[in-house]
Amino acid sequence: MYESFYGLSAKPFQLKPDPSFFFGSKGHKRAMAYLEYGLGQREGFIVITGEVGAGKTTLVRNLFRKLESDSIIAAQIVNTHLDSDDTLRMVVAAFGLPYEDATKATLLTKLEHFLIQCDRQGKRVLLVVDEAQNLSPRTVEELRMLSNFQTAENSLLQIFLLGQPEFRKTLLSGDMQQLLQRVIATYHLGPMDSTETRAYIEHRLHTVDWHGDPALSDDAFAAIYDFTGGIPRKINTLCDRLFLMGYLEEIHDFSSADVLEVIGDIQQEFVLPPTKNRSRTERGINGSPTEPNGSTYEALESMDKRLAKMERSVISVLGLLKKMLSLPSVKNLSNKEPS
Repeated sequence: MYESFYGLSAKPFQLKPDPSFFFGSKGHKRAMAYLEYGLGQREGFIVITGEVGAGKTTLVRNLFRKLESDSIIAAQIVNTHLDSDDTLRMVVAAFGLPYEDATKATLLTKLEHFLIQCDRQGKRVLLVVDEAQNLSPRTVEELRMLSNFQTAENSLLQIFLLGQPEFRKTLLSGDMQQLLQRVIATYHLGPMDSTETRAYIEHRLHTVDWHGDPALSDDAFAAIYDFTGGIPRKINTLCDRLFLMGYLEEIHDFSSADVLEVIGDIQQEFVLPPTKNRSRTERGINGSPTEPNGSTYEALESMDKRLAKMERSVISVLGLLKKMLSLPSVKNLSNKEPS
């Protein structure tokens, strides 16, 4: 909706991970270097952790875009709320192998044959496991066992584990010593600083042919950073709402006041109505609304999807009205002199 108003070629702050918008902050460049280093080692585990919305999935999709498809076969699994046997089925399915009604032994045999065939063809196989913080210790051990597939010369499967910071606690538990010995590199992807946050916003705008409209003041960028803490997904959510408001109110120059107005709207939307049963913690120390937490931004993602549907509906209605107004009969009626 606001894209055409500002002359942009696409929506710059969508929530879905898109490698075409990849921004190489210092942290993201280092994380990418670790991933590329891990690929060069051709074995073991690479572990990347980061806060919710830090850009881990976008990082991996950018890596996939750079891979030589004729020499590396890569697959990714993101549904990790599974037991170890179902996770194995997910791995087998991710590589396009049949898995229905197969026993665990059959699944392991199919996977091993697939890996050996790839090795004979001179291809390497990479498995990326996203949301690794949801894996149980038993499932992590199952993945470790998969890394045992090897020939006399080569390791047949390399695994990247991406997760939120709590996954590090799982790794450091006493049962994970064998896995830790196979981790060849690990990196924690932190938030961007204020300078990088501004560069990130401008990068995404330039990617969709931005020519300075809309414009953001220095204090607007500062307000965005203060609220989002330099987390990419939070920045996307806030900026998307900011530019939607700009479209509705025909704003071309944004100040911190505009940003704070949108932040206030976001906070108000997710404040629980006051009830006698609400605890003091829920209301805040002085009875005021608490700051949005991680669940707030999950709710905002859902709202973003609903807003997108609304945008499409409004655009359809506008298109229909334009067609109706272009009909000869409608034109004649509009041109008649009042009697």
